[in-house]
Amino acid sequence: MKKREIKQAIALKYDKEKNDVPIITAVGQGVVAEKIIEKAEENEVPIQYNEKLVKELIQFKVGTEIPPELYEIVAQVLIFVEGLDHKK
Repeated sequence: MKKREIKQAIALKYDKEKNDVPIITAVGQGVVAEKIIEKAEENEVPIQYNEKLVKELIQFKVGTEIPPELYEIVAQVLIFVEGLDHKK
């Protein structure tokens, strides 16, 4: 029997007017990760699957600013999201 892969999910929020950098708003594994993804889909929040970034951010608590060493990879996510916003 194949071992079931545990899902992990992170939600980020970035408000240029309130914060200098994105904030972690949700962190979860398994069922909690599935709920994070489900809520994002229900609210039409863009989702990007980035296993490397999730593995880096899963260790941080909700409310934490992303660390400087992850600015570049998170910037790529924000560019992806902005591109989706322009398509709508």
